[in-house]
Amino acid sequence: MKIEADSNDITEYPHDDKPRPHTRVADYSCTQCEKRFTAQRFLKRHMNVHSSKYKCTECGKCFESRACLAAHRRIHSGEKPIECTVCSKRFTQPCHLATHSKIHSGEKPYKCHECDKGFTQFGNLNTHMRVHTGDKPYKCSQCDKSFSQSGNLQSHKRQVHSNVRPYDCRFCGKWFKRTLDLKSHVYIHTGAKLYSCRHCSDCFRHPHHLKAHLLKSHNEGSWFTCHTCQKKCNCKGSLKDHIRRHEGVKPYVCDECSMSFCTASELKSH
Repeated sequence: MKIEADSNDITEYPHDDKPRPHTRVADYSCTQCEKRFTAQRFLKRHMNVHSSKYKCTECGKCFESRACLAAHRRIHSGEKPIECTVCSKRFTQPCHLATHSKIHSGEKPYKCHECDKGFTQFGNLNTHMRVHTGDKPYKCSQCDKSFSQSGNLQSHKRQVHSNVRPYDCRFCGKWFKRTLDLKSHVYIHTGAKLYSCRHCSDCFRHPHHLKAHLLKSHNEGSWFTCHTCQKKCNCKGSLKDHIRRHEGVKPYVCDECSMSFCTASELKSH
């Protein structure tokens, strides 16, 4: 059984199933969407999707064969006919079960030759390699910011450049752009403090508050230090926001007056 490991980077080895010692760079880009491929033949096969007559009536997505469309329709119908014999989890396609089964077997055949980290799918290894190469092939057309994964680019567009808020609070009906923001908001209604310190009796609503507490009060964890001014931050995101101030980068732009800001929270306050 061949597994299409990742929709962004498709690689098949027709002669054997042995993992390769290194990964290939996705140099072939689709001119109609943001997907990239490691070989021209995979790009050519992908282009059939844009001209395909097999189109889903629910979401408009196109497929290169009737079988692929039939498998996709199970997503909308909720049908999951394929069951894992170990944990009884169900799937819409055999390839999804094959990938899932590696969780139980512990099999991680795709190894990074830089840090020896293992992955169950070749596509995940290919994405991981960008940590070492610094490759960020997915660029935002509105602010020129780059990302290593297409999913991160889509999240960035939704959160920064659009007002789409798909997640609503079941208590007050308020809408949010991210599930993380929704979870943080729900604590206002429930008052729950699920994250407790193992060193003292303090409890926190958010995991990053607990992490900051452990660093400041118990010296547990690692600080993120700015190489320019040696300021210490308790999370990587805060350090990134801080570094933008040194670089003068302001990617968050107001739609009303075009004023720009270093962080999303500053734009929101404005």
